[in-house]
Amino acid sequence: MRPESIQAAGFDLSLHQHFIGQRQRLREAAQRILGCPYRAEDVVQDAYLKIHEVPASFDIRQPQAYLLRIVRNLAIDHHRRSAFESDVFAAEEDGLAVHEEAQGPEAIAIGRQTLACISQALDSLPARTRRAFELYRLAGLSQREIAAELGVSVTLVNFLIRDALASCRQHLA
Repeated sequence: MRPESIQAAGFDLSLHQHFIGQRQRLREAAQRILGCPYRAEDVVQDAYLKIHEVPASFDIRQPQAYLLRIVRNLAIDHHRRSAFESDVFAAEEDGLAVHEEAQGPEAIAIGRQTLACISQALDSLPARTRRAFELYRLAGLSQREIAAELGVSVTLVNFLIRDALASCRQHLA
């Protein structure tokens, strides 16, 4: 954004300028928490969007500290969410992964039986839960994208997917 358009839109131009000047430092702070430069860049971009929610009339006395706090909080949230998702969605290790080693008739029969159990589990789910699970596992959408499509919160999407996985595990047991 150009400075004129930022100011015209009611954003705090000085906060924007501090952000631009501190961008590299903010990315490094996020990377220390996340350990990944790409995820750190995502957090910094989220922070950029967040500072545009701050009205120009909001008095920020220490903009560098304020920006660092925003990035730090977003990075911690991102790290927690990633850790939680990796725990909840470790279903591959629980037998939901399709085995590519299916060579003999026995392996094919087991694969078909597993697929039938999962299909049965999905059929027993409420429509919204099934849709959230399919969008996540089959279409590869993020939880945020699913939330937007279904018109619900990201937290609810997380619970819907968790419930679908629990149902699949129960049917496989």
